Amino acid sequence: MGLFSQAGHHLRGVTGSKAAAPREEDKAPSDTEPDDTSILDENEGSIIASLISQLRVGMDLSRVTFPTFVLEPRSMLERITDFMSHPDLIFGAEEFEDPEERFLRVLQYYLAGWHIKPKGVKKPYNPVLGEFFRCRYDYKNGTQGFYIAEQVSHHPPISAFFYISPENRVSILGELRPKSRFLGNSVSTTMEGENRVTLLGKPEDGEYVITMPNMYARGILFGKMVLELGDSCIAKNEKHDISCDLEFKTKGFFSGTYNAIAGKVRRQSADVGEVTGRWSHVMDYKNVKTGQKRVLFDAVKDGQNIAPKWVQPEEEQELNESRRLWSKLTQAITAKDMEAATEAKSAVEDAQREQRKKLEESGKKHVPRFFELRDGRWEPKLKIPTDPNEATKVVREWIWPTPSTNSAG
Repeated sequence: MGLFSQAGHHLRGVTGSKAAAPREEDKAPSDTEPDDTSILDENEGSIIASLISQLRVGMDLSRVTFPTFVLEPRSMLERITDFMSHPDLIFGAEEFEDPEERFLRVLQYYLAGWHIKPKGVKKPYNPVLGEFFRCRYDYKNGTQGFYIAEQVSHHPPISAFFYISPENRVSILGELRPKSRFLGNSVSTTMEGENRVTLLGKPEDGEYVITMPNMYARGILFGKMVLELGDSCIAKNEKHDISCDLEFKTKGFFSGTYNAIAGKVRRQSADVGEVTGRWSHVMDYKNVKTGQKRVLFDAVKDGQNIAPKWVQPEEEQELNESRRLWSKLTQAITAKDMEAATEAKSAVEDAQREQRKKLEESGKKHVPRFFELRDGRWEPKLKIPTDPNEATKVVREWIWPTPSTNSAG
């Protein structure tokens, strides 16, 4: 899938003839998606080869600077919004009397976020300390949703995020703490952190807590090449003692299917259902008591029905707002001007280092604007009214505190 796989092609070819045809074992696996592979030109391949030659097994990659052509033109703070792309799957979940059905609706929301990805393997920008991204959703039923994310820590990197749609009775709070390591023939990214979903219309349910799978860029030096989601994560609701252990299956060398998932839903230690399928295609749920099967999410059929988000025009954004902060880098990547992209990326990172240096010299600590640490969890600096209409007003004014930014987009 692009980034590391083509580096593997380059490394394997440096000792042979430039005109040599790629070997069969060097080709991307046949059952990966067409968009999962990208081609690097000779210069790009040389840069990746040089980068990999400097890596050591077990190295923490958080301080490694990757070349700009591997970047997806948006910040990680914006990429998190992928999980808010299909609100119809979770809106109205509180209306179901059966706790298992409410749990499945939350599970659907989570599983539907994975199919959204850029062509090839690209990594979003690493947010800088104090960077934030905010947006608004205007839904067809006349309701609204609001999202705010902020980089609250640099070392270790922590992205805190909060989504709420008061009139649709849903809020999602969470944080991501990614850790990447070089493993020899692959790179692993451990996605620490969790999503905490609350159905505001069913406060007695408490939180639905969901963790993340890990990611692997495999075959970067030899063998077949692909990026996979792997290992397991868990979705659980303690109030009703319902959980789902989800396994994101890696294909392995000889058998299996890419992007496959499998999971068992349990209630009070008894199996009640099974989740199967592919997160890039169709995922199903089977009730073990009745044998009935239903589609949880069909990415092929419904993947394009993504809820549009309104983002303030860049010229009206604050200096440390994601799209404005990285504007020159995004423009350069879009124009495929890698020299300008490198300069733009360096400018932001150099300014960040200078800012941290001044902060350290003054003896002060960075204070996040939108989030604060409470009992080990990053939570919004906001008290939300119980009335949906009042909550909508309060949240909107908290995220966009000046009247001029509240105009419809």
